[in-house]
Amino acid sequence: MEILANLHDIEERIRKACLAANRRPSEVKLLLATKTVTAENIKIAISAGQTLIGENKVQEIKEKYEALITTPHQKHYIGHLQTNKIKDILKYGVTCVQSLDRLDLAEKLHQRLLQENKTLEVFIQVNTSGEESKFGIAPDKAIELVQQVAAFTTLKIKGLMTIGLFSADNDAVRNCFRLLKNIQQQIIALHMDNVDMHELSMGMSGDLETAIEEGATIVRVGTAIFGKRIYPDSYYWNETKPVL
Repeated sequence: MEILANLHDIEERIRKACLAANRRPSEVKLLLATKTVTAENIKIAISAGQTLIGENKVQEIKEKYEALITTPHQKHYIGHLQTNKIKDILKYGVTCVQSLDRLDLAEKLHQRLLQENKTLEVFIQVNTSGEESKFGIAPDKAIELVQQVAAFTTLKIKGLMTIGLFSADNDAVRNCFRLLKNIQQQIIALHMDNVDMHELSMGMSGDLETAIEEGATIVRVGTAIFGKRIYPDSYYWNETKPVL
């Protein structure tokens, strides 16, 4: 089956990239980026031992929820989160929001979590490419946002996330990942309460090797496993455009 063969190829790429970077393969988790992927195809990947999925759209989470409810998996939200969708992501089993990029979202998440007596893991999303088309806090504002979010007891900061530059220029892509790693190290040095900086979510189908070299602990892979979408990744990750 093509998905299983593709999955094996990605696992092998991760393994080789880790060895080349003198890292243990166990240090890097694979997140299945399942935007536009059917529940049936997600189940095929989960059957091969993968359990971490990431969705970009709340509507897709709702549509696939019943079909996946009996299949053990962990669900992260990796798209731009509107505050009016907070109730839904909590209702439909999201355990981590990787795209927290502004204080008002943190405040509203905290308020809702208090009401439901829950906690939620979060990553701070940083716009390391400087592109207006991408969401994420500016790199020079990231530490301040981490300090602000750390004050909310319901939010458990686990690391940082970025969407690197969509470019064939490997050095430019690497600079995005290197910048995220640098911000992580600055935050670790501050020893903040309620802040765990072990995770770096960066790298996708085309650049996961570079991301692993620069310290990624989670790589988000969709098209290389489930097949090409109608539009390239750059279209789907540009959340300011209408997505078909």
